[in-house]
Amino acid sequence: MTGFRSLLLLAVLASANAMATDAPLRQPRPQLLTAGQPSAQQLRDAARSGVTTVIDLRRPDEDRGYDEGAQAEQLGLRYVRLPIAGAADLTTANARTLQRLLAQDDGTTLLHCASGNRAGALLALLNARLEGASTDDALQLGRAAGMTSLEASARDAIEAPVP
Repeated sequence: MTGFRSLLLLAVLASANAMATDAPLRQPRPQLLTAGQPSAQQLRDAARSGVTTVIDLRRPDEDRGYDEGAQAEQLGLRYVRLPIAGAADLTTANARTLQRLLAQDDGTTLLHCASGNRAGALLALLNARLEGASTDDALQLGRAAGMTSLEASARDAIEAPVP
């Protein structure tokens, strides 16, 4: 049933997402969806379809078009901000924080930034540094999650010596 529910959720959100924005909804792992900025309607659809947590990687000063935190709370979703401004924030500490946040959710998590780029890059770093994936495998996961222009920075962060 969980597999069917995930596929149904992905289908519902993908159709809503296709109408609202060019950024596609992705499912790089079971119980993890990644995307660009969801609209208020997409957030409602996500809640109805089984998403239990939203992790927002956008900085507080980035316009979301509505009060996403208040909307998530109203829908009964756990809403967490982990601001990732760009390449400089692709750190092991931020990857560790993301890993901890993902582990706290027994349901489906929606991880997003503006386009999916930061979400994919941070997920790639988490996969390589904390889960032991190879650089190539981690970058593939990042691309599957929406990473685009941050790929070179993610590679640099993955391959940098561990302090």
